[in-house]
Amino acid sequence: MAETHGHERDELWEEFHAVVNMSSRELEEWLRTRSAGQDSEELPDQAGTENGRHVLRILGKRRGDLNDDDVRVMRKVVDTVTAERGADMEPTPGQPNWRHRLMTLGHDPMKPVRADAGARGRR
Repeated sequence: MAETHGHERDELWEEFHAVVNMSSRELEEWLRTRSAGQDSEELPDQAGTENGRHVLRILGKRRGDLNDDDVRVMRKVVDTVTAERGADMEPTPGQPNWRHRLMTLGHDPMKPVRADAGARGRR
């Protein structure tokens, strides 16, 4: 992984897995639900947004298998969730469209996150 090395990579991995508080199964089901129409349903590998599908792929990877595109998406997810949630990561419903948008990135604001998720902040 050329873009991020050693400690930085480990920190990003931890931050990502702290803010992504949905399991791969939960995220996959959510992406399929969001993409389903009244009369049709997307193919599982085409359901949801590109970022949501990418988060799902990252959840299935080992740290050493990440590529630069994975790192970019992980940073985007961490930055988006921490910007939207701030330091207060206590479970909160918020507006449905806000919650649903974050869930598309693998973060359910109604679920608890690891205590250190908001502590690291942005780099």
